[in-house]
Amino acid sequence: MEQSYSRSPQHLAWHETMEIHELVAFQSIGLIKLKKAYREITDPELKDLYRQSINGISKNIRELLHFYPMAPKPERNDEERNDNLPFYSGDLLGLTKTSVRNYAIAITETATPSLRNVLTQQLLRAIDTHTKIYNYMYKRGYYPSYNLNKLLNNDVNIANKALSTPI
Repeated sequence: MEQSYSRSPQHLAWHETMEIHELVAFQSIGLIKLKKAYREITDPELKDLYRQSINGISKNIRELLHFYPMAPKPERNDEERNDNLPFYSGDLLGLTKTSVRNYAIAITETATPSLRNVLTQQLLRAIDTHTKIYNYMYKRGYYPSYNLNKLLNNDVNIANKALSTPI
């Protein structure tokens, strides 16, 4: 019998929960940065583009947060942090993760061997940097990758901060 996708399940699968985590975490950090930059922009057209982006990302985050109660819940831990180090290190982690993805894509588009070699070395450095930042965050409890509830609670906290940050 074929599975029907028209009915909504009672809970999310682990893999889709992690995808939502990645989207919410990345967009929340980006939203905070957009809101801070918005204050500095004087060009009306660019300011409008920023406002549209802020509204769109805010909507995305709100929609995705509705799925968090459906995430698997092996244990609960509602500890909250008040310092900015998790934000700054998470921003750096997102930057390096995006760099790794962008280098991987660029390498597949490269026909010149010398350029491919340079991009490969830069990809390896980006991977190494990502590993160092991840280890820093994990060691300090900023990225509790083996504790799903803590990870998702961190997402909700940063998303709420991003959504409540004034423009």
